[in-house]
Amino acid sequence: MELPVNRFKQALKEGRQQWGVWQTFGGPDMTELLAAAGYDWVLIDGEHGAFDVPEVRPCLQVVAGYPACSAVVRVCELNTALIKRHLDQGAQTLMVPMINSAEEARAAVSAMRFAPEGVRGYNSATRAGRYGAIAEYGAKAKDELCLIVQIETRAALEALEEITTVEGVDAVFIGPADLAADLGYPGNLAAPEVQAAVEGAIARLKALGVPSGIVTVDETLLERSIATGTRFTALGIDAVMMMQASQGLLSRFRDV
Repeated sequence: MELPVNRFKQALKEGRQQWGVWQTFGGPDMTELLAAAGYDWVLIDGEHGAFDVPEVRPCLQVVAGYPACSAVVRVCELNTALIKRHLDQGAQTLMVPMINSAEEARAAVSAMRFAPEGVRGYNSATRAGRYGAIAEYGAKAKDELCLIVQIETRAALEALEEITTVEGVDAVFIGPADLAADLGYPGNLAAPEVQAAVEGAIARLKALGVPSGIVTVDETLLERSIATGTRFTALGIDAVMMMQASQGLLSRFRDV
């Protein structure tokens, strides 16, 4: 059996735009709904969403049935054991939040690789290795793994070039909400300094040839980010989309 191709990573290398969506509600039914809607990737949010490690597994299994869609798993922190568990259960693309330095980026890469290149604990008899059916999984695994580091602070912006030159970092995701808070504008993504920081980071990444991504419910910032050069762009968050649709439907009939 061959190692599954990471279509998300492949698209990044080819420079194609990939439209994504954020899943915060737990359960594979929501994953399947979003995959069936036609998104290129679904972010399974293990940081702020309703997911413990075992709850991610059925979501990955669901996405596997939709060849046009890829799963991206966001872990809650830079944690070697946590990263190992998600990789073992078949996640191929991980997003690690709050990466503020090249040193932290190197630690994330190391957590995703077997020795001698890294510190990931070895076991090929997992879902990732198709329970031992993939020959030489240990030697091949890193080829189809994709690491996205998340930039969310002023310190991270200052270290952006150093972070992106770490071998094994495949893409950078801008976290505008935490970045806004760190810049002194909590909850205010419309602040000119925040928008300038986001667009500036995307432009710098484009110049470096590094794929960038973003998620935001601020459509103006979203459109400007796309125009500046994002290449994997989340167009919505499930909870926000459901609330907006629910409120909109109610408002149409409440006063009829």
